[in-house]
Amino acid sequence: MPRVLQIAPIWIQKQMKRITYVVGSVHRHHQRCRSLTTAAIGAKPAKGNDKKFRGNQEAQRINAQTRALCAEGRLKEALENLHTMNCKALQVEPQTYASLLQECINTNSFEKGKTVHTHMINESFGPDLYLKTKLLIMYAKQGNLVYTRQLFDEMSERNVVSWNAMVAGYALYGHGSEALELYNKMRRSGMKPDKFTFPSILRACASMVSLEQGKQVHACIIKTESEPNIVLESALVDMYVKCGTIENARQVFDKMPERNVVSWTAIIAGYGRHGDSKEVFILFEQMQQLGLKPNYVTLLAILNACSHAGLVDEAWHYFESIHRDYHIKPRVEHYSCMVDLLGRAGRLDEAHEFINKMPLKPHAAIWGTLLGACRMHGNIELGKIAAEHLFNLDSQNAGKYVVLSNIYAAAGRWEDVAKVRKLMKDRGVKKEPGCSWIEYRKRIHLFVVGDRSHPQSEEIYATVETLIRKIKEAGYVPEINFMLHEVEDELKEKYLSYHSEKLAVAFGIINTPPGTPIRIVKNLRVCGDCHTAIKFISNTAEREIILRDSNRFHHFKDGACSCGDYW
Repeated sequence: MPRVLQIAPIWIQKQMKRITYVVGSVHRHHQRCRSLTTAAIGAKPAKGNDKKFRGNQEAQRINAQTRALCAEGRLKEALENLHTMNCKALQVEPQTYASLLQECINTNSFEKGKTVHTHMINESFGPDLYLKTKLLIMYAKQGNLVYTRQLFDEMSERNVVSWNAMVAGYALYGHGSEALELYNKMRRSGMKPDKFTFPSILRACASMVSLEQGKQVHACIIKTESEPNIVLESALVDMYVKCGTIENARQVFDKMPERNVVSWTAIIAGYGRHGDSKEVFILFEQMQQLGLKPNYVTLLAILNACSHAGLVDEAWHYFESIHRDYHIKPRVEHYSCMVDLLGRAGRLDEAHEFINKMPLKPHAAIWGTLLGACRMHGNIELGKIAAEHLFNLDSQNAGKYVVLSNIYAAAGRWEDVAKVRKLMKDRGVKKEPGCSWIEYRKRIHLFVVGDRSHPQSEEIYATVETLIRKIKEAGYVPEINFMLHEVEDELKEKYLSYHSEKLAVAFGIINTPPGTPIRIVKNLRVCGDCHTAIKFISNTAEREIILRDSNRFHHFKDGACSCGDYW
């Protein structure tokens, strides 16, 4: 996913992960209050001649010591104790397994967690609901969602923590559709969601741009949550931002009785993503006047707002202030944002020099950003340099091959285009197809270029042709330079007409009431011709069209776009 859409709010995501995955760990509270020495002394075995009795006492001592080691974060030693108990055929208590699994979860030690699970299986230990839920949390946090779902489906009994673990796993790893489906199944089963369920499901709504589902979750929160919850409210702000309704996000933000840096960062990043840099700076100033110190995510959001508005001088000011005023060491994301800013502004040599002088080693995303800027401004030679660095760092990133190919195609260098495509084939790199989708009646309708698989395709294509005819009469001229294939101009124009963005817009016009906004998502950067066409369509069809592409939001209304044609 491109950098801009990953920004906001990274801090919120970290908070959600921490809260979601610690919900089942209450048992650790008393363990943290006990030192290793106290645990060992308290479990000291009594003297006796009975071998079985001594064995039981030894098992109790090592179990207690292992739990104390986990409480102190000494996982390696705790696992050594587990091995000792295994060699001596001593019984491992359920609480000990729980402590071991929890520490594996806390430290992301998933391979070690698998070792604990294997030990449980080898000992024919049938985990209870609590331990099964720990396993769910561990495998979900690892991202092993297939196995997590298998464990979940095999559970004869589930509690709200079990459901939360599975929903959170889907939401965290971008499986929004599955998360929403499971959430609805959870409610149908009679299990009531709690305050730990909602942040995950709101993230799922945001990733799917499912505004209607998000509003329903919001209504459910109002009904079930009697006290204000800063985490949930911040998650609501984030959801409304990513679903394209900055107004709703602002309403939630303004009603919050308490706000922290996470809340402020969410709304600041939201306005930046929607192209309102003026409001970004106003909010940032208000935040500082309240005595709140911005974190690295807040400052990243500020830089991105500058980038999308072309505010080079302001961006330099904020970039230099990161260390000077806020004593934060700039991260590679901040440097990447400056490269993006300079590239968009056409200052490509300056961007290249900036990369070469970076104190951090530039990663693939930075060279990819420069390559994209070269594509935008047609700089072939610098594009080749950026591509060489990029392919050395990330040879399987299909998108960057496509960008380089497009640079050559725009210059009519078809032999070079063929060489890049052959290189992709030789390396087994496959291009990600561009697609657009729209939510209608709780269903996602997805389109790709030239797609005729939709049940309404005949009506959709007829509507596209009507729209193209009308906007041509209004002055639209197809930008065939965006059709990067060596074909006749007439064919280029035809292909452009059936880009996924235009098909999604036509579907929205057909199926939604006149005058209502149309919300579309594009997985890649919006095509330049589609951007121009949709501006005309918003005027002739008298519709506001909100399009979220891989970089930002575009609000088309009355023939203009919120980005000011600078994106």
